[in-house]
Amino acid sequence: MVVPTQLTAEAVNQLREGIDLLLGRWSALQMAIQNEWGGRDTRQKAQQLAVDVYHWLIRPAEALYVDELEDLLDDFMLSLNTEIDDGSIEEVADNLMIMHEECLEGNFASIERLRQSIPAANHRMQVVNGGDDDDSDTASSSGDESMEMSDELDPSSNISGMTISEPPRAQAPIVDADGWTVVSSRRNKGGRP
Repeated sequence: MVVPTQLTAEAVNQLREGIDLLLGRWSALQMAIQNEWGGRDTRQKAQQLAVDVYHWLIRPAEALYVDELEDLLDDFMLSLNTEIDDGSIEEVADNLMIMHEECLEGNFASIERLRQSIPAANHRMQVVNGGDDDDSDTASSSGDESMEMSDELDPSSNISGMTISEPPRAQAPIVDADGWTVVSSRRNKGGRP
């Protein structure tokens, strides 16, 4: 099958929407926007990034290399005073390239999956401190809601396919005869006899 080199009008619209959806779910970019790490006009800069990525993807008669797209994304994040070392730049660039190729073929499945997935803005992060979750003043979601969210994610989506390991369970504190809590040294854990 011969893949066309030009996007159809429908594919152009789908690609633009897909870029916006994908960048809207990139947590590093969203944190930079929310906290204005690039200054007061960070949101406008992010909107310009979407336009720049679109123009980079549709440039005529040039081969597209994922490394160049990664450099574009990395340079942009550096302009927001944000250095990304979590592999998300590579993941976003790969997904953008895949999306572009699919749009050339008239296949909009990855964009449809993005539309139907839960936006990252609706997710709430939960910080667990130790093994004690008795605080009633936390703003995080309960375990039941977390399970519901994970059930709703599309396992075939590259974006939501990241795995999160559970933190190790903390042991119950040891209290001596005087009522003091015994604190063990971290240096001796798993180390020498």
